[in-house]
Amino acid sequence: MKKFLMAAAAGSLAGVIVTTQVAAPLLAQEATRNTNVYEQLDLFGDIFERIRAQYVEEVNEADLIEAAINGMLTSLDPHSSYLSPEDAEDMQVQTRGEFGGLGIEVTQEDGFVKVVSPIDGTPADNAGVEAGDFITHVNSESVLGLTLDEAVEMMRGPVGSEIIITVVREGEAEPFDLSIIRDTIKLTAVRARTEQQTVVLRVTTFNDQTYQNLADGLSEQIEEAGGSDAVNGIVLDLRNNPGGLLTQAIKVSDAFLEKGEIVSTRGRNPADGDRFNATPGDLAMGKPMVVLINGGSASASEIVAGALQDHHRAIVVGTKSFGKGSVQTVMPLRGDGAMRLTTARYYTPSGRSIQALGVSPDILVAQPRRDRSVDESEEETNVLIRSEADLRGSLDNDSLTEDEIRQIEEDRARAEEVAKLREEDYQLAYAIDILKGLKTLNGAK
Repeated sequence: MKKFLMAAAAGSLAGVIVTTQVAAPLLAQEATRNTNVYEQLDLFGDIFERIRAQYVEEVNEADLIEAAINGMLTSLDPHSSYLSPEDAEDMQVQTRGEFGGLGIEVTQEDGFVKVVSPIDGTPADNAGVEAGDFITHVNSESVLGLTLDEAVEMMRGPVGSEIIITVVREGEAEPFDLSIIRDTIKLTAVRARTEQQTVVLRVTTFNDQTYQNLADGLSEQIEEAGGSDAVNGIVLDLRNNPGGLLTQAIKVSDAFLEKGEIVSTRGRNPADGDRFNATPGDLAMGKPMVVLINGGSASASEIVAGALQDHHRAIVVGTKSFGKGSVQTVMPLRGDGAMRLTTARYYTPSGRSIQALGVSPDILVAQPRRDRSVDESEEETNVLIRSEADLRGSLDNDSLTEDEIRQIEEDRARAEEVAKLREEDYQLAYAIDILKGLKTLNGAK
C-alpha cells in the first residue's frame, strides 16, 4: 500500500514539474498572440480614421463599419455573412413563406453569382433560369468583384419592375440575357398530386410550413385514391430545393422513418455536437419510396435524401446534389442586425459528410434537354402514322369480348399517359416506373 501511494505521489510530482516546464513557453506564446491581435485592431482603427478623414469624398461611418464586418465574415466561407436589420427581417419573412423578389437561391463561385436553384412557379423559374447557371451581369452591370449580398441587392427592386440578367450556362456557347419581372414570391412548400397510382410530393423549400403541408398533402392523396392499398408508393421530389430550416428537414425525414439517426452535427467543440433520431411512425405506412435529387438540391434537401438513403428507406434517383453540408446559426446582434455564421458540419446516419461532395444517387438519371425542333418534327410525323383499324372496311377483332377490348384500350391510354410524362419529366417517369416494378415484384396487380 505504501509503495502504491509513493508511486502515485512521485507521478503527481513529476506531473507538476512537466507542467511547470511546458506552461511557461505556452503562456509566452499566448501573450504574443494577444499582442498581435491588439496591434491588428489598432491598425484597423488607424485605417478607419484615415479613411474618414482623408478619403476623397465624405463617407458614411456606419456603412464603412458594416462593410468591414461583412468582409470579415464572408472571408470565412460563402455562407457566413452580416445581416443588416432589413436583411434580417427579410430572412424571417422568407422562412414564413412569402417575400418579394425573383425566386432564386444563389451562392457565389469564382466571383460570380451561381444559381443553386430556381423556386417552382416563381418569375425566375418561369423565365427559364436553371440550377447551375452563372449570373454575370444585372441590367448590363457586372457582378464580378461584388460580395454576394451586394449582388443580391442589385437584383432587388419593386414588384412589377423588369430586370435583365446575363447568364452563362454549361452547354451554351455564348452568354445570353433573360428578362424577369419581379413579383411577390408566395411559396407553397409542398405540392401533392397522384400520377398513375403514385403519390408525388414536390417539396420546394424547407420553411415553417413544410412538414405540415407534406403530412396534409399525403393524407389527402391517399384518401382520394381510396386508401393506401390503391397507392404504389411515394415519390419525394427534392429537385431544385435549396434547403432551409434544419428542424423541418428532421421532421420530414422522421415522417418516413420508424427509428435510427437522422442527422448529426459536429462543430469546432466536440461537446457542442448534436444528434437527431427518428421517432416511431411512418406517414407512408411502409410504402416504397423514391427520392428525386439534382444539382439544385442543397442543404436540408441533402439531409433528407441522405437519411432515407442510409436507412434504405428510399431509392435515390437523379443526379448528384449540390454538396452544402454545413450548418449556419443566425445570431441576433445589437441594433436589430444579425450574424449568419457557419458553426458546424452535418453528417448522414452512416457518418458521411456531404460537404462539397453531395449525395450520390443510387440510380444516376439525367434529365435530357428538350430539343423543340426535334419535338415539332416528331409531332408532324406522328400525324401520318395510321393503323389497320383506321382503314376503311377493316375487319373487326372477333376473339375478344367488349370488356376485354375496353380493358386493352384503358391499358393503352395509361401507357400513353406514361409516354407523355416521360417526355415532360423523364426523371419523374423513371421514378414512377421503379415503384411500378416493385409492386409487380411483390405480386400485386
